[in-house]
Amino acid sequence: MNRRTPNLVVITFVAMAATGCAHLPGRPAPGPEVMRPEDVVDFRALYGQNCSACHGPEGEGGAAVSLADPTYLSIIDDATLRTITANGIPGSMMPGFARSAGGTLTDRQVDVLVQQMRARWAKPGALGGAAPPPYKADLPGDAQRGAGVYSTFCASCHGPDGKGAAKAGSIVDAAYLALVSDQALRTAVIVARPDFGAPDWRNDLPGRPMTDQEVSDVVAWLAGQRPQDPDVSNPPGQVATAQGKE
Repeated sequence: MNRRTPNLVVITFVAMAATGCAHLPGRPAPGPEVMRPEDVVDFRALYGQNCSACHGPEGEGGAAVSLADPTYLSIIDDATLRTITANGIPGSMMPGFARSAGGTLTDRQVDVLVQQMRARWAKPGALGGAAPPPYKADLPGDAQRGAGVYSTFCASCHGPDGKGAAKAGSIVDAAYLALVSDQALRTAVIVARPDFGAPDWRNDLPGRPMTDQEVSDVVAWLAGQRPQDPDVSNPPGQVATAQGKE
């Protein structure tokens, strides 16, 4: 026998054994690897896992503000939307999702959420040239003036004292006001809830849109109804849907 023959036999055996290891009994078959959480950049996956429970599966119809509402996206800029998504809203139920705020999302994942919300749900021209009040108030509101603004624009649906009527529920309920920030109230007044048939700032009084100052004033009036004692609650009743998350 040639001296090289044993070596060739050994090499062949080792090669066959290595090849066969991939098919050993009990070894998992080749398949897609599980992606690391920080590598997920698919919008639907990120939104479904982090946002849909409160804002609705398609950005609307949830307990919190509808992110797919073109009016909402017309008043909030990307920088503010990113800050809210990353850091949350102090004093509200909106948590921060960025790792820097104790969440689980990377900066890139936060960027994907913000960019895709705008790309998928914003509709340029949806307001027909109307200029809504800005997201943040330019001037502080006056609660005394706000009482008159409420009577003009809101009382027909929510009742003369805000405790609800046939068309809409209470917006002075203690539990509701304890859950929402002043900014959330402002957003609710401007954007409303079209999914519930609630009108936006243009349509509370047909032909008479609310001004920035009127929005600020009625928010000041609403905030003034907020109980100072967190344990105080109103009797059970129909309560307006909370929008404490932005």
